[in-house]
Formats: sequence, structure tokens, C-alpha cells
Amino acid sequence: MKKMKLEDIHSQLMRSYKQVPQWWYLVLLIGSVPLPILMSFVWKEQVQLPWWGMLFAFGMAWLVTLPIGVIQATTNQQLGYDVVGQITIGYLLPGKPIANLIYKIYGRSSVMHSLSFLADLKLGHYMKIPPRCMFTAQLVGTLVSGTVNLIVGWWMLESIENICDIKTLHPDSPWTCPKFRFVFDISVIWGLIGPEKLFGQEGTYRNLIWLFLVGVVLPVPVWILSKIFPDKKWIRMINVPIISYGFAGMPPGTPTNIATWIVVGIVFNYFVFKYRKAWWKRYNYVLSAALDAGTAIMAVLLFFALGNEGIVLKWWGSELDHCSLASCPTAPGIAVKGCPIFS
Repeated sequence: MKKMKLEDIHSQLMRSYKQVPQWWYLVLLIGSVPLPILMSFVWKEQVQLPWWGMLFAFGMAWLVTLPIGVIQATTNQQLGYDVVGQITIGYLLPGKPIANLIYKIYGRSSVMHSLSFLADLKLGHYMKIPPRCMFTAQLVGTLVSGTVNLIVGWWMLESIENICDIKTLHPDSPWTCPKFRFVFDISVIWGLIGPEKLFGQEGTYRNLIWLFLVGVVLPVPVWILSKIFPDKKWIRMINVPIISYGFAGMPPGTPTNIATWIVVGIVFNYFVFKYRKAWWKRYNYVLSAALDAGTAIMAVLLFFALGNEGIVLKWWGSELDHCSLASCPTAPGIAVKGCPIFS
């Protein structure tokens, strides 16, 4: 029997371009993996993460990239495994918060950046951009962004007084670093305090460990119901991992940020999808990329055009008091005028 070719029009058109050779990826892999392992030997006391911890981080990243990628490809939601990974390394290396932080950086970031790279390749696939051009652009962009982040970060740490220190900063200062404080705080929780003290027999949160088992079991009833009632399409659309993961993106954002995300999501993925499906099929994916790129570009432009010149725009959207508690941070320990501090 002749094998059927399951190839859509996009794949047929992309055959006109040369594909990226496999050895390009292997060269990057061989060139990048030894560097952090070497770092664990050279700066052993500062890094705290031994060489086998680095290999464990890369191995876990390799293991979870495919299942997380499948979920992201079908739902546009990138699940994180960093909590499970940090708990695991917290058991293996108790009392070492920096090691826990380094593990998170190399473990989760490897997954995040690889999936972002695949998402860009997918966009290039639909836009008919040559794969080799996409690969080169991604590689150059990574080198440029990494260098710029290093230089700008160094400059900010040296130039901005009391940066990220909420106790000494002015209440209206924008340099409170909520995301980075959140990342460091959870590294202290899983590394310095350790999961054994939290979830052990004498731990305060020992019963919460059972929620991992609940998370494993929860999709099963949905799957069973979808088999019992095959005509009920809405049952098959219940995605327990996505519903559960929705709460993970809330800290360190504000209710205003979350409300905006909900409104945009409902408008374009429900109303536009239902009533203007042709538009949704053609433009929705590009719109998502445009919103991300537009936000990043405007942040850079506003910093150089306004913030770097000391110009402050006053309008209702930038005034925390006008939005009351809707603009208060949801992450713990962040001091903002007019908002409660969560412990």
C-alpha cells in the first residue's frame, strides 16, 4: 500500500529552502554545555552547584522539553517545571540557595529559550522565511541581547543607588525589581530553608506535598468522561494543566495586568475565534507576536526617550492611587505607597 503523504501547503512551499543542517545544532550544544560545567569547577564556592548538578539540570531540561512543547504548541501556554526541579535539587543540595538559583537558571531557561526558538521557527514557517535565515537571526539576536543585558545590568547595578532594596528606595521608585526578588525568594525557600523542613514529617506544609499526586490524578476523570460521553466536545477541551498553570503567572504581576490579559484573551480567542474565524486563522498568531514585540520595543523607546532624560508622564494609568488596590503587587515583600505588604 502506498504511504500517504501528510504534508500541508506550508510544508510544501518551505521545501524550496535549504534546511538547517543537524551539525549546526550539535556545534552549539557541544560549544555551550562545557562552559557552565567549567564554571562549576572554577568558581566552585560562588556557584555552589557541582558539575553533576549542571548535568542534572540539562538532563531534566532535555526530558521535559518535548511534553511541555506539545502543550505549548496546542494551547500557546508554556508550562514550567521549575518548582519540581528546585524541590528536587533542594533535597539533593540542602542549605545552598545560590546552587538552587543556578539550577533554575540553567534548567528552566534552557527549556524556555528552546521553546521560544521553536515558536519563532513556527512563525517563520508560516511566514515562509528561510530556516537558515531564522537560525542565523536567532543566534545573532541571542548574542546581542545577552551582551546588552550584561552591559546594561552592570551599569544599572553600579549607577542606580539602592537598586532592588525596597527598604531604602523611595516609595515611588520603579527599581523595586519584583520579578528578580521573587526568583531569589523562592531560591531561598527551596535552597536555604529546603523542602525537607517545609514538607518533611515535622514541616509546616507537609500536607501540601499531596497536591503533586492530586495534579497527576486530576486529568484522569476528564479523560474518562470524554470516553463515556464522546459526543460532548466541551469535555475534551478541559485542559487541567493549563487551568492549574493559570495561577502561576499571577505573581509578581498586578490585578490590572492580569485583567488586561484576561480581556485580550477572551476577545481574540473566544469572540473573534467564534464570529470571525477566517481573520483569527490568518492573523491571530502574528498578532500575538506583534503584541510581545511591540511591548518590548515601546519599553526600550520610553526608557531612552523619557526615562533616560528624567521625563515623567502623568496620567491616570500611571497613578497607583487612582487604581487603588488594583495596581498593588501580588508578590510578597514589595513596598508600594497605598498598598498592603504581603508577607
